Order: sequence, then structure tokens, then C-alpha cells
Amino acid sequence: MTSPQRFSRLRAAARGAGSRGPGLRGRYGLLLLLLIANYLLSAFSHAGLAEPLQVALFAGVLLLALRSSPLDRRQVRLLDWATLIGTAAALAAALTHTDIGYGLADLWKGLILLLSAVFIVRRVLARPTVTLQSIYGALSAYLIVGLMFAAFYSAMDHLSTTAFFANGQPAQPQTFQYFSFTTLTTLGYGDFVAANNGGRAVAVIEALAGQVFLATLVARLVAAFRASNQPARPPMTRRRPPPALRRPPPMSHRGRPAGKAAKTSSGSRPSQAGRRDAVESQASGPGP
Repeated sequence: MTSPQRFSRLRAAARGAGSRGPGLRGRYGLLLLLLIANYLLSAFSHAGLAEPLQVALFAGVLLLALRSSPLDRRQVRLLDWATLIGTAAALAAALTHTDIGYGLADLWKGLILLLSAVFIVRRVLARPTVTLQSIYGALSAYLIVGLMFAAFYSAMDHLSTTAFFANGQPAQPQTFQYFSFTTLTTLGYGDFVAANNGGRAVAVIEALAGQVFLATLVARLVAAFRASNQPARPPMTRRRPPPALRRPPPMSHRGRPAGKAAKTSSGSRPSQAGRRDAVESQASGPGP
């Protein structure tokens, strides 16, 4: 393999790893604005107009969540095409203005919101530090969970033969969102109550999901925030003690270090008696 081909392969691998890495910046600020606009549109508009617009806006929410997901480009393109095809089918079903059409459109809205919440929560939990985008992503995921259960409640009302709310309460997109968020936050005002067992079971699941979501996500954000604020510790090095605290070498019985005593006794230097005999012989001189 030649060097230009090897360089091009390495550059493509690095580009792909960078696009899937945790440092990719998410567009969660725009996503949060889109969710707030969707909520206000559903709360203050007519039901016949809000249903098709919600389907289109929720599809945009999933497309933005896919852009910030760790998936590769091929998987993102496949999910984009599946989202566009499913959204077109849901819009066609909602434009029939029948209960079955509205129910199928609500089911599609709940599914795409569920996928959006999964992608956003995974992305937020994968971030090593807390940033402004992490906070936007956590708020967006919480709003998505409430809107998702509202879509499921509406689908259950349209596809069922009995009324969803007890005591003849009106079943509208506004009331479903109100009931969903009061259940998600465990407020429980009691003015809207599910009439059948299926609605009550889904409401219990939503309440549990809201508590687990807050406990898990808030704990993860707090832990990441503490980790980002802690200063980096210098590497541990072994320091030598000062000379005053160092252990002295072992001494011999004559008061000398053991090494020097052993070296002297080994014969490398003349002994004291031998030096005395040499001095006496030089002083006496040669005989007559």
C-alpha cells in the first residue's frame, strides 16, 4: 500500500471516530425551543390543526436528536428516511379526520418521541463534563417524556371504545398533556383521572419513569459537575528524606563504618604492626 492511500485511510478513520465521539456538540438548545413551541402550539390551538403540525414537529425533534447521536452516517441516513416515510404515512392518516387515523398518528408520535428520548439521554450521560448543552439536553428529554405519554394517552382514547377520563372529562390534546405532566411530576391534582385499567397502568408507569429519570439523570449531572471542578492532581513522586533523617551506615566494633573496616582487614592496605617494623628497620640502618 502506498503512502497516499495509507494517509487517506487514516484520515477517513479519524474523521469517522471524531463524528461518533463524545465530544460532538449537540444541538439541544434548538431542540428545546422546538419542544416548547410544540407544547404551546398544542395548548393554544384547535385540535384539528394541531394534530398534523405536531406530527411534523415531532419528526423534526427526532431528526435533530439523530444529528447529535453517536451513530454513524449510514445508520443516521436510514433512520432519517424511515422517519420521513413514517411521518408522511401518519400525516395521511391524521388528515382522514377519523378516530383510527388520529390514533395511528398518535402512536407514531409516541414512537418517535421514545426514540428521541433514548438518543438524548444516552448522549447526555456519555458526556464527561457538564456543559450548557448537557442541561439543554436533560430538559429536552424530560419534556419529550411528558409529550410521549400524552401521545400514548390520546392514542388509547381514539382506538378504544370507552372514554379515557372518568366523570365525563373532555379528552383533548390539552387535557392529555395536562394529565401527562401532572402524572410525570407526581403532582396528582385529581381533577383528571383515568377511567379504565389500561390508562391507570400507563399512568403508573409514567410516574415511575419520571422519578427514575430525575434520580438517574440529576445524579449523573452532579457527579460530572464535581469531576469537572476538581483540580488535576500532580503525579505522585517518591521524595528522598533529608540528610538528617537518613539512616547512618552500620558501624564496626572499632567505631569505623563496616565497609571500611572490612576493606582494611581484607589486606589491601598494610597493617599497623607491619608499618612499625618497617620504621624500626630504617632507623637502625645497615649493620657494621
